[in-house]
This record gives sequence, structure tokens and C-alpha cells, in this order.
Amino acid sequence: MLKTGLSTNTLLLLTAAFLLAFGNVAFISNVLKAYPITGDNAPALISLIVVFGGVIVLLFAMLCFKQTTKPVLITFLLLSSLAAYFMDTYGTVISEDMLRNVAHTNMAETLELFTLKLLAYFMFLGVVPALAIGKVPLQWHGLRAELISRLKLFSIMLVLLIGSVLAFGNFYASFSREHKVLRSYANPGYYVYSVIRYANHLFAAKANGPITAVATDAKIPAWDIDRELIILVVGETARADRFSLNGYQRDTNPRLQQKNVISFTNFWACGTSTAVSIPCMFLLDGESGTSAANIDKQENLLDVLQYSGVNVLWLDNNSDSKHVAARVPFQDFKSPRNNPICDMECRDEGMLSAIQPFIDAHPKGDILIVMHQMGNHGPAYYKRYPPAFEKFTPTCKSSDLSLCTQEEIGNAYDNAILYTDDFLAKTINMLEKNDHQFETALLYVSDHGESLGEKGLYLHGLPKMIAPEAQLHIPAVMWFGSSFHGANVSALRMKRAMQFTHANLFHTILGLLEIETATYRHDMDMLEGTRAYEKPVSGQ
Repeated sequence: MLKTGLSTNTLLLLTAAFLLAFGNVAFISNVLKAYPITGDNAPALISLIVVFGGVIVLLFAMLCFKQTTKPVLITFLLLSSLAAYFMDTYGTVISEDMLRNVAHTNMAETLELFTLKLLAYFMFLGVVPALAIGKVPLQWHGLRAELISRLKLFSIMLVLLIGSVLAFGNFYASFSREHKVLRSYANPGYYVYSVIRYANHLFAAKANGPITAVATDAKIPAWDIDRELIILVVGETARADRFSLNGYQRDTNPRLQQKNVISFTNFWACGTSTAVSIPCMFLLDGESGTSAANIDKQENLLDVLQYSGVNVLWLDNNSDSKHVAARVPFQDFKSPRNNPICDMECRDEGMLSAIQPFIDAHPKGDILIVMHQMGNHGPAYYKRYPPAFEKFTPTCKSSDLSLCTQEEIGNAYDNAILYTDDFLAKTINMLEKNDHQFETALLYVSDHGESLGEKGLYLHGLPKMIAPEAQLHIPAVMWFGSSFHGANVSALRMKRAMQFTHANLFHTILGLLEIETATYRHDMDMLEGTRAYEKPVSGQ
């Protein structure tokens, strides 16, 4: 019977104390912002530390016993070191949506996140204590004695937790009602909760069952004899307030300014991550249907269009379509194999090479082409544009944003917006060349915005309830060719300040293509009331 070394309970307590002290800087700092240390708050804050530490101990106590102790604690230390890095450095939280994004991120994007600072967090908060745990000998007093000891630990922790909550009831009532978001920074508690939710939704998505059909009555009416060519550009990480079309003092849209575009200044994303926003654009249920289970279990706008006879193509220079394009033609432009314009990375404008061949290959029927940009994907904004577009200097040349000033970060970000402006203008030029045989239109909308250091926040992915405007307020632009007779551009321009969201796109695209279905909601169509002629209205 081993008598030397630490008891298992002692190791659990020490590990929990280490995580509480060094892995929860973001949690503690955010708590102190909400509840500054004063004579009245101090006892309650001490009790919160006790409660939070007790929860970590209870979590460990449920998972660690004899042979599982060291593997479980080491795993938590390694994962928590990474969680601490992203929360401390960027202000992000490890939510279910963030995990979905990580699952769909390609290797190139993942490598951009690796910095010396990340390595330091992983080594000193993860590897070093993990090695210490691996070497320390543990006592074992027999099954009965260990069970009794663990029961005592449980009892003591529960008494401390319940006692603290009862003693400071008003504080905890305020904490749970008014500051629920603070729990999002709890390490490791919140990411464990997020993993469980993500796993449940993933399991539900993979469960057998038929895909729910949507708008099975959809059709192109007999009176619609003109062919439409619509290009939908799904942007990446662009902010509305960085478009000069929307009043930004820098000229980030010089080429679009020369086009007769309409920029919608009050457009909002469904969420702060690609994994939420792209499904929201294409699913009938909008934001409410963006869970992993719903995305894979119901048809989306692209399915409806194909059933109606529309020729659909998805071109992708990002990670993927988040399952939206699972049943339509798809072309990947992330490598030089398909993309003819690549330097340090493959450029968005390379997708334009596939457009005219697709148009020429489909002499009949309407056409919708979706182009999913790399856009302003961070943190390596300086990689998102060719050297010729480095107009605003000096720029941040590192993926570790902590090494750059906020001005340098903003300059690199604005240069990427400038490149998107050029890409969209070239797309419009291509549409203009097809005006003689189609009613042409372009719709651009970003998936979400980005924090660029405001209030210490970077990147995106915060829960929507606490996300700053910069992560949700996004640019949206429309352009119509000279042959497009389905919209009164002057009337539509009057609606540019009206509030719209990603959820409007499903019905707006149906309206642009003049598809009839009872599912269509004219009140959700951005063009409602601005059509150059009255078309028969189906549905609500």
C-alpha cells in the first residue's frame, strides 16, 4: 500500500488553486470591473472565489479516481492554458459557436493563431504543471478509505458553496441576473459546458433521419421570361464602420464609390461567428435554425433554388460553406490547383475565373453564384491583401496582435477592406459584361464584424448578448445592372438606413429571382415596396 507522496484530494485542491490563480485572469478582471473592490463588496468577492474554486474541485472530484487522476488533471491543464490565452489576449470566450468554428477551420488558418505568446501560455500554464503532476507520487489507502475521503471532500465543498451563496444571497442574485455573461470567462467550467453542448448537437446532427424539405412548392412563374444572373458575395469579418460608403473618413471604397451601389448602413449579423451567420443567411428559420442539428437536417435556400430550376454554384476561398452548399456544385479556391491568383495566399479575385465559364455552360435558366471570401479574416490581416493595396501604413505584420499598436492593426485591417472594394468592383464589371443576356445584380454582405482592440477586445466570437457593435454591425451592398427591371433603385436607396439582418437574405434572394412559393415572406424581402413593377405575391 503506497503511503508516500500526496493524497489524491490534495492534488485536486492544488490543481484547482493553480487554475484559479493563473488560468482565470480574464474571469477575475471582468468580475472586478462589474464589482469593484470596496468595503461592501470585498467579503462577497472572497466568497465568489471560494465558490468558483469549489466548483472546479467538484468537477475534478467527479472525474478523478485512482488511475484517471493524472490523465484528467493533465488534460484540463493543457486545455485550460489554451483557453486562458485566448480569453486573456483577445477577450474571446470558448463558446459552443467558437468550438464549431474551430472544427471547421483549416490548417492554414489554425497556424496563423500560433504565436510565441501562445507557446508561453501553453508551456507555463499547461506543460510545466502537467509534468509536475506526472512526476508526483500519489498515496493510495485502499478503495474504502479513498471513497470515504472523497465523500468528505464532496461534503466540505458543498457546505462551503451552499453556505457562501446563503450568506451573500443578494450578491449572487445580482451575479446570476445582471452579470450572467461573467460565467463565460470561467476556466475550465465554461468550456466544459460548451463542449457538452457542442457534442450533444453534433450527435443530434448525425442521428439518422430524413432531411426536412423546405418550400417544395417553389417555382419560377410562367410570366417571368427574363433570365436573372445574381452574384451573392459572402464577406468575411468586415465592419460597417470601416466602409467609406457608410461615412468612414478613410477612402476604403474608392471603386465602389464609382458604381451605382446601395450601401445599407443598418445591417446586422445573426451572430459573431461564421458558423452561426452563414447558416442564418440561407436557412428559412434564420438564427433559430443555426444549431449543428438543424443545419444538416433541413434544406436551405440553395436547395429551394435548385428545385426551382435555378443554376447554383458555390465558390469558396474560405474554410467551407458550413454545410450550406452540401448539395450544390462547389469549387474550392484555397489552393493554386483551382485559383490562378496566389502569392503568399490565394486571393479572392481568383474566384472570378470560374464565373464566365459557368455562365457559358448554362444557356438556360436563372443563375445564382455565391462567392465566399477570405476577406478580412484575422488575426493576420496583413496577409489578406496583395502588396499593391498597402495604402494605409504602418501596418501590423504579425499574427500576435499584442506586438502591434492599435493604429498598425487598424491600418492592416483597412487595407484588406480596400482589397475587398477592388474585388467587388471587378465582380460588378463581370456582371456588366453579361447585361445583354441577363438581368444582373450583386449582393454583398459580411458574415460578422471584428473587434480591433476597442476595450481590450480583439477578433470576434463573443456571445451575442455581450458582443460589441463592432462584431455585429456589418456592411451590406447591392448593385443592379442596367437591364434589371425588378427594382426601383431610387426607391430602394431610401431604405438604406432601415434595419435588416442576415435573416432577410432568404426572402430577398427569392424576390430577386422572382420565385413563387407560399414560404416567401414579402415583409422580409429587402426590396419590398421598391419594385419597378408589381409582381404577383405568394405567401404572407
